[in-house]
Amino acid sequence: MIKRHIAEKLRQLAGKFLVVTVSGPRQSGKTTLVRAEFPEHQYVNLENPEKRLLASTDPNGFLKSFSGNVIIDEIQYVPELLSYIQEIVDDTQRPGHFILTGSQSLLMLEKVSQSLAGRTALVNLLPLSYNELQNSDYADPNMNFEYYLFHGFFPGKYKMGIDPADFYPAYFGTYVQRDVRQIKNIVNLELFSNFVRLCAGRVGQVLELSSISGDAGVSVNTVKGWLSVLQAGHIIFLLRPYYKNLNKRLIKSPKLFFTDTGLAAFLLGITKQKQIESHYLRGGLFENLILLEMLKDRYNKGLPENIYYYRDNNKNEIDLIIDEGDKLKIIEIKSGQTFSTSFLKPLKFWERNFPDIPSETMLVYGGTVKQKIGTSRIIPWNGLDDIND
Repeated sequence: MIKRHIAEKLRQLAGKFLVVTVSGPRQSGKTTLVRAEFPEHQYVNLENPEKRLLASTDPNGFLKSFSGNVIIDEIQYVPELLSYIQEIVDDTQRPGHFILTGSQSLLMLEKVSQSLAGRTALVNLLPLSYNELQNSDYADPNMNFEYYLFHGFFPGKYKMGIDPADFYPAYFGTYVQRDVRQIKNIVNLELFSNFVRLCAGRVGQVLELSSISGDAGVSVNTVKGWLSVLQAGHIIFLLRPYYKNLNKRLIKSPKLFFTDTGLAAFLLGITKQKQIESHYLRGGLFENLILLEMLKDRYNKGLPENIYYYRDNNKNEIDLIIDEGDKLKIIEIKSGQTFSTSFLKPLKFWERNFPDIPSETMLVYGGTVKQKIGTSRIIPWNGLDDIND
């Protein structure tokens, strides 16, 4: 098993909360994680049709069949169980009594928050982080970032040695055929699949609903609904703009990213790693990679997201802002492998225009040399731990 950094936080929460709910994309490793961390818990998977039927027809009897602590996998299939779980944990008051997992965050978490408010801790598990992979049997420090843009970070792909050209078509096909049908009644799955590919073509860009609507041939309201489907299935992540305490005319639409770069590359029609070298979205995919590493780090530590971007109407932009409470980490992201002082321009803009905001400026780039220039730290793509120093 690949050691997951979130495991320690998961165990801590299970020692304090009556229920722990683990949400994340399909095949991000939720089941493997919870079964490894709670081996004494009884286990049931609601993807099993017989178990699901029993749970939905007699939820009370189903839950009473378990004598001790329980892991319930894919709870979103039978959300009516949550009310009965509430009654049980209110009676037993036993920390870690139920460990729940689910692959459809928006739908599942809405129901969880309604039924288990104050009783459950919420944990987000994304695919492997770069550091988790490098600390595993699948480590290869000689691989450049383009390797990870193409291969992505799903643990099963590495464990089974599956080529991206085989893994991602199967993953996406399963997602469209199973999860999409369950989340929303989408009649034309081919049209929806084309919409997802159009989203991949906008990775790292400010979301413009009317543009996607026109290219996809559907209404803006349909685009909004389909974006919520992608969020519910943990396919995309929308990075919100930062505008707290800033007296500027700012862009307030989110930026669009995918929760796995390998999936995004597949949706872009990239079939070989070498194609990324000259691809027009190489920079966007690299930005996606760095953003996800920061997001995974915060999730694994049980921290709130608190990550943003900045862009004003004059097209001044900061790729990533991490709000630490007492200061901001201002991060520019460049895929270039050779450092150039021009990379620092956005950071100098920030320092010049917001000198009163406690900030630390950093550049993450595609090279391998760590250094400091002026007030800014220069951080290689594979040395992201330095951001949290």
